Amino acid sequence: MRYDRERATAVNAVRIASILCRTIQADMIGDSTIYKGDKSPVTVADYSAQALICSLVKKAFPNDPIIAEEDSSFLVEPENAFHLECVQKYLDKVLPGIEPDDILSSIDLGNGDVGGRYWTLDPIDGTKGFIRGDQYAVALALIEEGEVKVGVLGCPNFPLEGSGSGSENGALFVAVKGEGAEISSLRADSKRAIKVSNISGPLDARMVEGVDAGHSNHEMQSKISRLIGIQKDSVRLDSQVKYGAVARGDAEVYLRLQSPKTPDYREKIWDHAAGVLVVEEAGGRVTDTKGQPLDFTKGKTLSANSGVVVSNGLFHDELIVAIGKLSRHQAS
Repeated sequence: MRYDRERATAVNAVRIASILCRTIQADMIGDSTIYKGDKSPVTVADYSAQALICSLVKKAFPNDPIIAEEDSSFLVEPENAFHLECVQKYLDKVLPGIEPDDILSSIDLGNGDVGGRYWTLDPIDGTKGFIRGDQYAVALALIEEGEVKVGVLGCPNFPLEGSGSGSENGALFVAVKGEGAEISSLRADSKRAIKVSNISGPLDARMVEGVDAGHSNHEMQSKISRLIGIQKDSVRLDSQVKYGAVARGDAEVYLRLQSPKTPDYREKIWDHAAGVLVVEEAGGRVTDTKGQPLDFTKGKTLSANSGVVVSNGLFHDELIVAIGKLSRHQAS
């Protein structure tokens, strides 16, 4: 297949990074937390995962730009030497002999620009979930001419066989354009195909939404649920794990709606690219709130789109209509 090498590289990089992040979470939860200027939490795991994945992707595809969430500016400050030492300690387990300068340069490999072909990476999507010891994802995607071609989500704390199954934690979601979506264990490539659920109407549908309301609008999501007839309680999960839940059939709807607290906010490409392909290749549908495809050609944000609507595809248009009605009502 055309993207076999890209798939293999992405799966290997995300799998190793996810296992490493799980180790860091177990060892350092609480102690590894740092804060950027905007007060969003960043951990040693973010930098370790970004350095590792960027290094492996660039080694395989040296001409491909990578657009990732972090840069090395925090770690180069002398007062933050402890954090750089922590990153080096963990990376040395998978990249023996790596030096601080190598770490910084590897992190900054993620400072690329959107082009005809590029990768986008969120080394820890759902950092607050990571800090709580809960759900987070390592998300990597390859985009060509604005279309996601390869998407991999590493979900270290997500049950492999579904919530409440008692199965092992640690799932890897993988999708290649036109080839379907798969799930496998982080420990071994025992993959199986996944499909969205066949629930065809809102009455039996389940909505998955973020734990943190800061980047979404839980109140409007609740109103939309009532308007179209969703009766079941929402499941709260951090990160792009929500895309995995819809793709596997654990839920039918995920809405990322504009919060009134941040009306000018636009979604980041690394927060959605991998998850979008996983859901679409599992048979679902992803658009913005106006029913338009997400546009990955405009830079680091989805500036041409407002919000994100994810579903199993069987009543997607009803969701778009309901969102439009509520938006017009609020504006009047």
